[in-house]
Amino acid sequence: MAVDGVLTDLQETKDALVRASDLPLSVLIVGVGGADFKQMEILDADNGKRLESSTGRMATRDIVQFVPMQQVYGGQISVVQALLEELPGQFLSYMRARDIKPHSHAPGTSA
Repeated sequence: MAVDGVLTDLQETKDALVRASDLPLSVLIVGVGGADFKQMEILDADNGKRLESSTGRMATRDIVQFVPMQQVYGGQISVVQALLEELPGQFLSYMRARDIKPHSHAPGTSA
């Protein structure tokens, strides 16, 4: 998703993300332009505070990664690096929450 301004439906978006936090899903958002992306930073939940829905339900995990394009243009980081930075942890949190473990195979056998 690319955004260029303020969300008009922040609470609806939070509600949808809280529901989606139970799914094997990550949401990558790129902020385009010079708008105030405070709302995107709220959705990203990097401040340690999980998203809360309008019904008071808390997200089971953080599934959003937000990157303002200005950071990328500044040469501080690549867009790919920035977008994928949290993806491994998001994947592992989903797997751990469901106690899903990788299968082990005996040496010399094919997977």
